[in-house]
Amino acid sequence: MTGTSKTLIVLTAGGTGGHMFPADALANALIGKGCRVALVTDRRGGAYGETLQKIDTHKLRAGQVTGRGPIARLLGLADIALGTFQARSLLKRLKPTVVVGFGGYASFPAMIAAGWLGIPSALHEQNAVLGRANRFLARRARRIAVAYPDVHGVRPGDLGKLVVTGNPVRAPIAALAGAPYPNIAKGKPVNLLVLGGSQGARVFSEIVPAALAMLTPSKRKRLRIAQQCREEDIEEAARIYAEAGLKPILASFFDDVPKRLKTASLLICRAGASTIAELTAAGRPAILVPYPYATDDHQTANARAVAQAGAGWLAPQPQFTAAWLAERIAELLDRPAELAGAAKQARKIGHPDAAERLAKMVLGLVPGPARHAGNAA
Repeated sequence: MTGTSKTLIVLTAGGTGGHMFPADALANALIGKGCRVALVTDRRGGAYGETLQKIDTHKLRAGQVTGRGPIARLLGLADIALGTFQARSLLKRLKPTVVVGFGGYASFPAMIAAGWLGIPSALHEQNAVLGRANRFLARRARRIAVAYPDVHGVRPGDLGKLVVTGNPVRAPIAALAGAPYPNIAKGKPVNLLVLGGSQGARVFSEIVPAALAMLTPSKRKRLRIAQQCREEDIEEAARIYAEAGLKPILASFFDDVPKRLKTASLLICRAGASTIAELTAAGRPAILVPYPYATDDHQTANARAVAQAGAGWLAPQPQFTAAWLAERIAELLDRPAELAGAAKQARKIGHPDAAERLAKMVLGLVPGPARHAGNAA
């Protein structure tokens, strides 16, 4: 299904990459189908990704209403109320065909205003737990795109709205869908990729070098390690690795993740929505250590879904000790078939075409006359 130059889709998302990157991927897919796209975000919001930086962007008032003191919550509610009136005026002027929300409180004003004006709307949920903003907005949406077949926090009355599209990934990641899993037969090198993130790298810097140092010399010899560390942790991690005779690549940031993911045999990482989407799209197994303070513990739900599919291993942070990790990696090095099998399952549950699936769902909400015009284009 395609759109026309008259088909305007408004995307509304908060200022975090977890919400913005899927919005960027959808924007790119919709523009490729002939639609016009605009972004509505809050005053803090920045445009992540290449496509969102090029489209019309409108910033409205919005505020957070949970996890704060009573005065801050009241101010947040006031901001949302003001932003909703701003959004109503904006949408009346723009006349969008569909409004799509990606979660976060920044999506509140435009989604509520769309309901007031009778504009069809949809939500996208990246995690295995419906986010708090999406939970509130779900009854107003006609469709809810999800990344997992089972999503917690959905009201029974909204279950019929769910459409499994997956979580869109960057084009270089999606291109890895056809890349074969590396041959890791006994004795062959194993590429270990450790990705942290601002909240997750420290525990990996403390645990992973110590764990790998516990392995036998023959097992250590097989490892090719690339690890993301906080800048302040690199020196200590390098010291531990050097004493164990290991020569890892350590960096605070990798700008070539698609290339590293392609050659990875095993990942150790958090279980954020974007991370899960990328490793499953590429078909790579992972030891997943959920960030324990994530809202509604959604990272544990994400990791559990992957583990239940046989695509990885869930390691709650209290369990994630150097001794446990050393034992787990030693077992996997001796069982290449188990790693290859997990890679196969990861690919089965991945959605490298998530952006196209999501675009198809959104265009399915386009009212009849515009939809027919698009089909004729």
